[in-house]
Amino acid sequence: MLNKKSLFFVKILLVLTPIFAFLGCANQVRPQGGPKDVTPPVLVKATPANNTRHFNAKIIKLDFDEFFKLNNQFTEISMSPTPEKQPEFKTDGKSLVIKLKDTLEKNTTYVINFGKAIADVNEGNVLKNFTYVFSTGEHIDSLSISGNVTNTLTQQKEKDVTVMLFPLNKDSTYFGKKKPTIYTSTDTSGNFSLNNLHDGDYTIYALKETAPNKIFDRDDELIAFLKQPIHLYTDTSGIQLSLFKQDPVKYRITENKFDVDGSLFFVFNKRFNNPSAKIIYPPAIDGSKVVEFTPTNDTARIYMRNMNFDSLRIAFYDNGKPTDSISKTKGRKEVFKAPLTFRVNIGLSNKLKPTSDLIITATSLIDTFDPSLVTLYEDSVAVSNLNLTRDTSSGKRFLIKYRWKPDAKYILSMDDGAFTSINGDKNKKFYKPFLVDKLENYSNLTLKVTVPDTSKQYIVEIFQDPKTVLKSDVITKNTSLVYKNFVTGKYSFRVIYDENKNGRWDSGNVKLRKYPENIWISPTIITLRANWDAEEKLDIPKEKLVQ
Repeated sequence: MLNKKSLFFVKILLVLTPIFAFLGCANQVRPQGGPKDVTPPVLVKATPANNTRHFNAKIIKLDFDEFFKLNNQFTEISMSPTPEKQPEFKTDGKSLVIKLKDTLEKNTTYVINFGKAIADVNEGNVLKNFTYVFSTGEHIDSLSISGNVTNTLTQQKEKDVTVMLFPLNKDSTYFGKKKPTIYTSTDTSGNFSLNNLHDGDYTIYALKETAPNKIFDRDDELIAFLKQPIHLYTDTSGIQLSLFKQDPVKYRITENKFDVDGSLFFVFNKRFNNPSAKIIYPPAIDGSKVVEFTPTNDTARIYMRNMNFDSLRIAFYDNGKPTDSISKTKGRKEVFKAPLTFRVNIGLSNKLKPTSDLIITATSLIDTFDPSLVTLYEDSVAVSNLNLTRDTSSGKRFLIKYRWKPDAKYILSMDDGAFTSINGDKNKKFYKPFLVDKLENYSNLTLKVTVPDTSKQYIVEIFQDPKTVLKSDVITKNTSLVYKNFVTGKYSFRVIYDENKNGRWDSGNVKLRKYPENIWISPTIITLRANWDAEEKLDIPKEKLVQ
């Protein structure tokens, strides 16, 4: 039997239990998850309204449907025409308050372009190309320019590119020096539209930036332009702009460092035509140096037998003319030591491509080597009279020429001290087993090429990755190009209209109003299958010239 005290607690429990249960139900947490918010802020009200005529307000208030933030407002937001005193932009909850600080011109259309400044707080979704337009007179400018932006090298449409418009009489004053007041960004299909424009003459550019400020001021940025101004008196469409990376006017060293083996590595902002290098100080070291430029002539490496210096000054030349120089310092007793190792041109499958030479590449420049300490085994039997030669194009690379047998097992063996680097390092024992791939795993392709004009020169390039050209051929007439022993896969072709007939693609120049050489990429992708001899046609179209 319960006593009075126990009975009291039971009654209290009976009263509180349903209350706790109710509170538990009332405080149920909404399940987390759901689709990610990808919607940028939406304008719900503008005061005064967008496209207001006879505008005379000093404050503009833009109300959005969610909280937002302003990103890079000084580079993203512009007002055209540009007032002497810039407006003030402040967020207030879900509203943007714009305070105009200058007297507005009479009978003028004003456009405030927010670029990519407005983004929601949580996900950062950007309200792109939002504009607020008003006129101090009866008329609002309504002309437009639209078009498309592509990449010259890839022929792909380019998104998020800034398309800029300058009044013709201000082009030389503004372009490359000040950000534009009339601009927009391309969409995912590379399309753009510039609206609310006044009639007149304009220059147009497209800019893909690496450091956003809407000013073409860096060597690594992509630029496009039209040579002829746009005479805007009616809506203009179909403008085609092709982006390219402009060759810098002056040579400049963009990267330099001592590598682990003591060599000096350099990267330049543009390729040389006929490069050379000289150690100016100390002059005694210059005679013992070895300089290697890459095939593209835009990087270089300098090896030195004598490392007894604490400072070094190096000058670079093109066609004998000085371009740039640099000083490097190190401790006089500082020692660079790196193990001398090798790599060979064996793929991930541990197989050598048939009919190929075996290429041995050292990690440092080789001074001397002893062929008697290098052995090639074929099915455990040493190959006699091994043909090991130094590659004349690189002091780090060696070739073994041999008639490979597809079914044989090979071993490359290099004893201790077989190779000695320029700074005296010797290799440790190196051992590499490998097989030779079967010839039937490869394909041959004969490409029958027709040209539109035999007075001109063309460069035909085959590639799988647009950044890596597998073979390049210069042609001036209808011909057949043969590609032997190519691995199975899909291949594309690019044609350069080699205007100056120098055998390579040349970029353009904005200041000189010079376009880059045109490129055409064949829409046909050719698939090569194993043990297959293919024959395809490539009809080069007539070059499309841009005025």
